[in-house]
Amino acid sequence: MLPERISNDLCSLRALNDRPALAVRMILNADGRKRSHTFHRVMMRSAARLAYEQAQAAVDGAPDETTAPLLESVLKPLWAAHAAIRIERERRDPLDLDLPERKLVLDHEGRLASVRWPERLEAHRLIEEFMILANVAAAETLEAAHSPLLYRAHDAPSVEKLNDLVEFLSTIGVKLARGDRVRPSHFNGVLSRVRGQAVEALVNEVVLRAQAQAEYSHENYGHFGLNLRRYAHFTSPIRRYADLIVHRALIRALNLGEGGLNDMRTGELAQIAEHISAAERRAMAAERETVDRVIAAHLADRVGAVFEARIAGVTRAGLFVRLSETGADGFVPAATLGDDYFRFEEATRALVGTRTKETFRLGGAVQVRLVEAAPFAGALRFEIVRGESKARGAQRPARPADRKFIRKDKRR
Repeated sequence: MLPERISNDLCSLRALNDRPALAVRMILNADGRKRSHTFHRVMMRSAARLAYEQAQAAVDGAPDETTAPLLESVLKPLWAAHAAIRIERERRDPLDLDLPERKLVLDHEGRLASVRWPERLEAHRLIEEFMILANVAAAETLEAAHSPLLYRAHDAPSVEKLNDLVEFLSTIGVKLARGDRVRPSHFNGVLSRVRGQAVEALVNEVVLRAQAQAEYSHENYGHFGLNLRRYAHFTSPIRRYADLIVHRALIRALNLGEGGLNDMRTGELAQIAEHISAAERRAMAAERETVDRVIAAHLADRVGAVFEARIAGVTRAGLFVRLSETGADGFVPAATLGDDYFRFEEATRALVGTRTKETFRLGGAVQVRLVEAAPFAGALRFEIVRGESKARGAQRPARPADRKFIRKDKRR
């Protein structure tokens, strides 16, 4: 991503301020299919900067002072266009995962005040679908001009990940057909079958883990998740270097003036794609580690508290659990599960007691007590709560072996 001062100012739309931009004009059929598109270099003045919730409230019948003047002329026509796009989206049938997005709310000192799980609104889907249309149009235009470009590519799941997913789903009574060519619609069928069930969130998470990681590439192998043959990041405000490559390539290909892409060999473009893909992965890892540390610091003074959680991972060493309240991840060492010996059953993703047959299975709901928090490492250690014996066990000091498991968790 570009530095925040650039991406959130000069390259970001601000109400009533002129901003030079590349714009795409699209003509759609009533069924949402794109008939034509053209790119233009423009000077844009945004009428207002609206939050998703603000725009959604206006369309739902509760406009405010800012949205009321825009309701009939801007917002309602935009929603009508989105209704047409939804028809095309349903025909395309992209991967439709339901993964709630967690928002951390910090106080003025940078400490965690609360964790929010914002509702996913039609306004979010509207912006996403228009962005996708613009990105496809950019890729089509540059391909037609035989111009170099960076694709946003997403490969189909590997055979190994697909086989693991099929085996897991079979343990909860859900079938995913094995075939020569898997499509997003196959996963959507699975997701629809578990909708409203206790395992819904788990299956969405496991299906996500089975997917390949999207990347930037100078070669086009399509976007599996979106079920698109060609896709390139174009959308503004510019937040990625890949956007700049596409913008400059469009300027050159369409003779839109100064600032076009310089002559670039395929090898150079491949190096850029590799570099920014690696930078994206580093940024995502840094974000995850930061969130883990903030939440661990927030929970550090709640050692001994009991939380509702679900088992998010099972290994021979123990259980990875995710708290329902904050989405925080932590570890339960197998040695603390009880007096029984728990063996790992890979096929069912479970730890099963040899003597008692007590089973801890992926996706299972559990109560856990926080035993240790390590804010610097962003690590949390828990134990399973079940009766008085485990309540007494909560006071046991952390053993060296348990701390080893915490560090192992952070290396995954």
